[in-house]
Amino acid sequence: MSKIVAGITTSVGGYVTGPDDGPGRGLGVSGERLHYWVFGGPWSYESARLGEASGEDKAYLDEMTGANGAVIAGRSTYEAAGHWGGSNPWDVPLFIVTHRPAEQPEDGEFTFTGSLAEAVERASAAAGDKQVYLMGGADLIRQALTAGYPDELTIIVAPVVLGGGKRLFDGFTGSLDLEQLWVRQSRFATFIHYRVKR
Repeated sequence: MSKIVAGITTSVGGYVTGPDDGPGRGLGVSGERLHYWVFGGPWSYESARLGEASGEDKAYLDEMTGANGAVIAGRSTYEAAGHWGGSNPWDVPLFIVTHRPAEQPEDGEFTFTGSLAEAVERASAAAGDKQVYLMGGADLIRQALTAGYPDELTIIVAPVVLGGGKRLFDGFTGSLDLEQLWVRQSRFATFIHYRVKR
């Protein structure tokens, strides 16, 4: 089976969105600050043009995307991203976990699965000898960690305090034993990469 790596960006307080997240404002009120590292600095949902990552941020993105053979996302992430305009943003197969896969469009850009287990099985087959990247949202990453799927976990901490929104580990009742493998730092984020010990 392919290595499974989960990754998500949080605020210093552990929020993965600001308040009132949803379609059209996937990261919630003021949540754009979480992803300054992705877009090379300040951006907003109203921005006509987005910047690009540079330096350490770009190095991380390039390494991560280059290692991916398939990506898994949750239905909430898919909805909050506006279905990525109907176009898969990755250069590899993208599997969306939803409780209603039969209701989704079959246009070839996305593969909808009825469970995380099905998504992991299909993504692992599609990835071959490359990794499966589990991008979240938080609910999906918590489910994956509870089920023991991720081999590694990257938590990207943005230097911002949001004061509200969705927390990564809200409702997580298990425990995790993590081994820190590396840390990298940029102006917009601290990337902490762990091995999930079994």
